[in-house]
Amino acid sequence: MERRAFIGLLGAAAWPLAARAQQPAMPVIGFLGSTSADPVAYLIAAFRQGLSEAGYVEGRNVAIEYRWSEGQYDRLPAMVSELLRRDVAVIAALGTPSAVAAKTATTMIPIVFGVSEDPVKLGLVASIAQPGGNATGVSYLLSELGAKQLGLLRELVPAASRFGLLINPNNENAEAITGDLKAAAATVGVEIDVVRATDSHEIEEAFVALIRDKVHALVVGTDPFFYNRRVQLATLATRHALPTIYNVRAYAEAGGLISYGTSLTEAYRQMGAYTARILKGEKPIDLPVVQSTKFDFVINLPTARALGLTIPPMLLARADEVIE
Repeated sequence: MERRAFIGLLGAAAWPLAARAQQPAMPVIGFLGSTSADPVAYLIAAFRQGLSEAGYVEGRNVAIEYRWSEGQYDRLPAMVSELLRRDVAVIAALGTPSAVAAKTATTMIPIVFGVSEDPVKLGLVASIAQPGGNATGVSYLLSELGAKQLGLLRELVPAASRFGLLINPNNENAEAITGDLKAAAATVGVEIDVVRATDSHEIEEAFVALIRDKVHALVVGTDPFFYNRRVQLATLATRHALPTIYNVRAYAEAGGLISYGTSLTEAYRQMGAYTARILKGEKPIDLPVVQSTKFDFVINLPTARALGLTIPPMLLARADEVIE
């Protein structure tokens, strides 16, 4: 073979390798969740929808590395470290514990969070309008709805004067949730008994204490662990005939009496949209925190009947959904 032809063949063989080397690597999103994966599958779908609306499809032009702490918040720092070693382009943090862990671990990698509390109070951003760092996202304000939830419970159980609040003391926002509900209770002249639980056994003990202390109704505080245990919570509330309100519609779908809170589906679609904007080159510092404005009020009628409650017609008329 002539030397010129041989060199030409070498060049032809090397060109595809060079072309592949010049192609940009598929960006990787680190998705950090403080719950289990299955209960929030619909939120992951909403997140992917937000990505796809901006042209990003998982497995086609973006990869997603998932990490789930299964409600064990002490596992989150190690999971963030794993994602950072994976050289992710952005971290999407589902829930307050995940967002705080990610923000603590890095001030360089962009973070898009979905949190139920005020992100300024959590130290995630400097302000809503001007985040001022490497984090931005969506605040769906579930923890600030205590006064509204208390009001709905009072309409349902007008004779109630003693209410319970279930919190997870491992949640960074447990004290704020407690303070907000106690302040709301003081304005309407009712008492609040606070009970705490960090595992399934303590949840059962909390209900025993509530019934022993003659609490009339219960508010379940915002927490990913409680969301994971929503079937247990709904079952115990019915078994003990304790009218209970939750902050996410999935609780009512699992048998809970009523729920009132932000539409998480819309919140996580917005998270996906923000993540896509960062992948396209925008910076968290230039993306104001989105505050959710869409709320869901859901009533479970079979549970109401099991508790011997009649839902007032005005309450039924205001519900976004009535589960028959």
